Amino acid sequence: MATVINMPRLSDTMEEGVVAKWLKQVGDSVSEGDILAEIETDKATMEFESFYEGTLLHIGIQEGETAAVDTLLAIIGESGEDISGLLNGESADADSSSETDSEPTTEESQEAPANDDGGAVSIPDGVEVITMPRLSDTMEEGTVATWLKKEGDEVVEGDILAEIETDKATMEFESFYAGTLLKIGIQEGGTAPVDEVLAIIGPKGTDVSGIIENYGKSGGQSAPKKEETAPAPEKKAEAPKPAAAPAPTPAPAAPAVANDGGRIFVSPLAKKLAEERGINLATVKGSGENGRIIKRDIENYQPVAAGAQAYTPAGEESFEEVKNSQMRKTIAKRLGESKFTAPHYYLTIELDMDHAIAARKAINAAPDVKISFNDMVVKACAMALRKHPQVNTQWAGDVTRIAKHIHIGVAVAVDDGLLVPVLKFADQMTFSQIGANVKELAGKARNKKLTPQEMEGSTFTVSNLGMFGIREFTSIINQPNSAILSVGAIVQKPVVKDGAIVPGNVMTVTLACDHRTVDGATGAAFLQTLRTYIENPVTMFV
Repeated sequence: MATVINMPRLSDTMEEGVVAKWLKQVGDSVSEGDILAEIETDKATMEFESFYEGTLLHIGIQEGETAAVDTLLAIIGESGEDISGLLNGESADADSSSETDSEPTTEESQEAPANDDGGAVSIPDGVEVITMPRLSDTMEEGTVATWLKKEGDEVVEGDILAEIETDKATMEFESFYAGTLLKIGIQEGGTAPVDEVLAIIGPKGTDVSGIIENYGKSGGQSAPKKEETAPAPEKKAEAPKPAAAPAPTPAPAAPAVANDGGRIFVSPLAKKLAEERGINLATVKGSGENGRIIKRDIENYQPVAAGAQAYTPAGEESFEEVKNSQMRKTIAKRLGESKFTAPHYYLTIELDMDHAIAARKAINAAPDVKISFNDMVVKACAMALRKHPQVNTQWAGDVTRIAKHIHIGVAVAVDDGLLVPVLKFADQMTFSQIGANVKELAGKARNKKLTPQEMEGSTFTVSNLGMFGIREFTSIINQPNSAILSVGAIVQKPVVKDGAIVPGNVMTVTLACDHRTVDGATGAAFLQTLRTYIENPVTMFV
């Protein structure tokens, strides 16, 4: 009887997945627990294992292809089985087919694992036994860090039931069933092997007493039952077969005990590391949920020398809440969108500023003229963008927009956060014009007098923290720009010139680029042009 396997939902926010690699090919035999494929979600690339046995009869999504959750991924059945009926219905609505066909047949619902007495555990109709899932390929046991639902709560398919700590991470575990949470099998802080009963969901008021005590490892399904199944052929009556002995359930590891006899809550991985390093868990302070000892606590553990008294500072923990301004909320939203949408990478170079210092001194010697190093950087960036238009771009999904104009945004710190006034057509401005405009716009920004038009339209941004003594830093790209230049302070240090070590003035700049529009070589070429202009300011007058 062939079974349809759909694209699984491997994370709580996953809407579609990419098949990174198939580990099985059509015609291969598949055993329960075999890894079928590596699937790339919105969070990570995860191994997807089979919960069924048979032959891989059909692959519905090829390597590199993207498909929505519940799209037909594969079909597993008996070798040579006719699956044309399932393939003809492949374009049918996935939701309706999964709701209709994935329900267990009456015959299946009567099957139950054997208990210790050789009988069967009675599972009432509509009741689902959820076992500790295998959330990583190496996971053997898991710890319930937090329950998000409690007994008696209503559960909807897709609700997060609990946070489960594996040997690799703490992950959210969602329900693939709807109903009432009738029983919690593993309490918060409890550790249990994979397939141990985690919870029971079913109709409200259902008596599930005795299920946890008698439910063997061969029963239960921790995997989603969303696969479509062809109707089962009518079977001839067969002589009953003796019930197979249940697989032995591994005894959970003995809990760690503190010096005062109380239990120590520790993740499986942290416990393993502590054993390997000979660390007494009673001497480790946990930084995880509810004081749980986790991996980093073991890695950062510093033993107290014999005879030394551990210092325990005393004081009152307190917080002051300051309401976020609308500006702060907007900054947080836009920077978050930029950082987690645009794939940032960073290029850093050190500039020789000796000639720039001399040039600025000469320019400022003229009456009524005063320019800053930042003005020189803005001018150099504008001219470099003219030679490297690929940096003066915007990502727009199906197209990349290359700006023919050059508008430089200059980041200005204000009391409530950060504003970026824009110098329009900066490549056409002189040093003194740039200086005057930056001074005027910065003053408006600090006095909250900037108009929306004066902050719109930038194609590139400069952020300078050199005046605060910051030597080097990285910035988040100001969307929809493709790059931002971070400018550090000018410092004196020994440099090598003409084979001799002499005092020199250097400035470090870092270019953050959006890898969707600016390749590494393009960003590097832009910085080389910028270096030419900054280290030889006379070239900006040509």
